[in-house]
Amino acid sequence: MEIQDSFIQLIENSIRQHWNLAALTDYKGATLQYKDVARKIEKMHILFRQTGIRPGDRIALCGRNSANWTATFLGILSYGAVAVPILHEFKADNVHHIVNHSESRLLFVGDQVWENFNEQAMPHLEGIIELKNFELVVSRSEQLTYFREHLNEEFGKQYPCRFRAEDVAYRREQPEELAVINYTSGTTGYSKGVMLPYRAILSNVRHIHRCAGLEPGDNVVSMLPLGHIFGLVFDFLYGITAGAHLWFLTRMPSPKIIAESFAVIRPRVIASVPLVVEKIIKKDVLPKVDNTMGKLLLQLPIISDHIKAAIRQQAMAVFGGNFKQIVIGGAPFNAEMEAFLRKIGFPYTSGYGMTECAPFISLSNWDEIPYTSCGKTVTGMETKVLSPDPERIPGELVCRGTNLMLGYYKNPEATAETIDAEGWLHTGDMAVKDAQGYLYIKGRCKNMLLTASGQNIYPEEIESKLNNMPCVAESLVILSGSKLVALVYPDNEETYSKNMSSQQLEEVMENNRNELNATLPVYSQITRIKLYPEEFEKTAKKSIKRYLYQSEG
Repeated sequence: MEIQDSFIQLIENSIRQHWNLAALTDYKGATLQYKDVARKIEKMHILFRQTGIRPGDRIALCGRNSANWTATFLGILSYGAVAVPILHEFKADNVHHIVNHSESRLLFVGDQVWENFNEQAMPHLEGIIELKNFELVVSRSEQLTYFREHLNEEFGKQYPCRFRAEDVAYRREQPEELAVINYTSGTTGYSKGVMLPYRAILSNVRHIHRCAGLEPGDNVVSMLPLGHIFGLVFDFLYGITAGAHLWFLTRMPSPKIIAESFAVIRPRVIASVPLVVEKIIKKDVLPKVDNTMGKLLLQLPIISDHIKAAIRQQAMAVFGGNFKQIVIGGAPFNAEMEAFLRKIGFPYTSGYGMTECAPFISLSNWDEIPYTSCGKTVTGMETKVLSPDPERIPGELVCRGTNLMLGYYKNPEATAETIDAEGWLHTGDMAVKDAQGYLYIKGRCKNMLLTASGQNIYPEEIESKLNNMPCVAESLVILSGSKLVALVYPDNEETYSKNMSSQQLEEVMENNRNELNATLPVYSQITRIKLYPEEFEKTAKKSIKRYLYQSEG
């Protein structure tokens, strides 16, 4: 399809062209067609106009993924207001802070999260509207109260016959105009408001159109949180501009729920964080292939094409069996899991990005990307590695181009720390870039551990190996004094099924340590494994908040 120079025009054209197609469905709930979405958008525009909302005003949304969440977001953007999506997992005080810091005039909330909030802590809001039925929960404006009560009547006055596709006519944005303020959860505990202009969102959507290949009517499951930019842009904004049918699980995407819903929906393209794919393959595919999971992953012998095809079919079936590719992003993909998927010919690709680039910095098709790479730099961006030998010696990855944010909202100091005088965004990630332009991320600059002997160690590489070993659910490698220690949260399901005692679990971990060290150079060997009693706290994109655990050794 031809991609216009206006993102809002892209939305408008899609609604008009796909008027009678299914657009948004809450799984096991109601379906909205594109014409229903258009009607909701139009009513929102009437309400915004009548209550004095101006283009550029901020409107916040906080709730689980749903058809009404996405329709509301489209209403905000196509009106010219600035959307402030907030992760529903955020604690109430963080939500209050974001609403106040962004100076949002309205807040749309999901019914599951509203009960935790306190309207008194958000004194500048003019109204709080519940997403499910578009009902006013709090109103501090007589106009808002009146026009919400008379909204259907106002809509009827403006469209006395019927609302048609040709009635859909939205404004046109400027490329540098602010579209979204997305507050990052981050691994350092601070929320910063990333200001994303329309050009950054349009550039990302254009690139995904070139890579993903959705057709009108294709199904997409939106399981990544829409409060996070990866799910917002890849699943939702790309999907809706392609005329796809978006499905929302409206609950946590556990392996069981995914297996059940994907079998019904049979999505055509899937976006996921690595943790979800790894869990599903580990639980639903590997045990059927070989019970000795660690041995299978690390020492898989050469197998016949027939067996590989059978395993691939099994792995494909778990995700609905109808997808072109799974796009994995948001965190590093486990190298051994990737080796297994590559060996069976499973169609996955790893992308790389950050909220500050809305989100993609690199993304390539699954059938051209090398092992452990996160692809080539996307159209409209340039990247370089700050290293004397970028192909062999890791250095910080920097980027600039069309996808780049305007800066951090009300935080010029943080903006200046992140974007240098020449316009390069410093990602904070260590990378190498091969002669063909493929990027390989090695770890976070600040996660790099410097040993007493002067060796640079990237803990993610060690954790990737350890996470595939018996009874390990997840791990974190830290420096304790001059020694490397691995914190391990055990796989309780596995230990319970084997009826393990604490002593037996300790023995398994010591055996894991010895096997792991046999694969590592002397300077990066683990001196001790310490069992951790609960899951590590994570950001929305499932990265462990490392700073919380540095003193645990």
